[in-house]
Amino acid sequence: MNTINCVAQLRTAVAQARAAGQRIAFVPTMGNLHAGHIALITQAVARADFVVASIFVNPLQFGPNEDLDSYPRTLAADQNKLTDAGCNLLFTPVVEDIYPDGMAEHTIVSVPGVSSGLCGGSRPGHFDGVSTIVCKLLNMVQPDLALFGEKDYQQLAVIRKMVSDLSMPIEICGVPIVRDTDGLALSSRNGYLSAQQRANAPALQQCMHSVKAHIIKGNRDYAALFAQFDTDLQDAGFRLDYVELRDALNLEVAHADSRHMVLLAAAYLGTTRLIDNLIIDL
Repeated sequence: MNTINCVAQLRTAVAQARAAGQRIAFVPTMGNLHAGHIALITQAVARADFVVASIFVNPLQFGPNEDLDSYPRTLAADQNKLTDAGCNLLFTPVVEDIYPDGMAEHTIVSVPGVSSGLCGGSRPGHFDGVSTIVCKLLNMVQPDLALFGEKDYQQLAVIRKMVSDLSMPIEICGVPIVRDTDGLALSSRNGYLSAQQRANAPALQQCMHSVKAHIIKGNRDYAALFAQFDTDLQDAGFRLDYVELRDALNLEVAHADSRHMVLLAAAYLGTTRLIDNLIIDL
């Protein structure tokens, strides 16, 4: 696997692969790779001939009180994992190349509708930062397909709408959540948890499964279900950010007739914010 940090070199390498008739897949990441990221690479290898990954900790998607400076950066270990997974090219740009005139003067890509509420409500400006950097990276790589994890369910919806609205000829592929043996969704931020917090962390998914079971049995008193969810999470040491039931396709608020839904939740365990989601089909 080659590692480059220059856009011109990136485009040359991709152009050579395309000239050879190869199908190009792209997996953008912020590094500190875990098995969830590697599942994206594995899917990319299965679906394409030439796989490009990127590692860029994007400051534009971090709020003023978020963990930009402490976000883990593990390039050498990431390179080894990508190589073992069959990645062909790693792109590692620096902030000065991505935002040469600074972020304040940079064009912003904003995706209406699906970016509102949920994580978009809790983290103002976050999805503007996500859609802007993903748009830039897609334009730099110009892949045939790009792969994203379904753990970040709202992010995936934002990216799909952006690609559709901007008429980008790119297939966006969602890859199912990869979980630890106790059910916790894998995340780079799990590394912030203390031993006790890590032991308590699976309660988030467990409480979500309880809500799902009640809904499948016919309970439509969502306010009461979510109140109990909050109580159960507090008992496990969490502080709830949000829990909502949305339409799984368009992320509109679910209603009595909804049949294909997604339960989305975010909660803090100490200072670490965890997110998860469950599909509910009736």
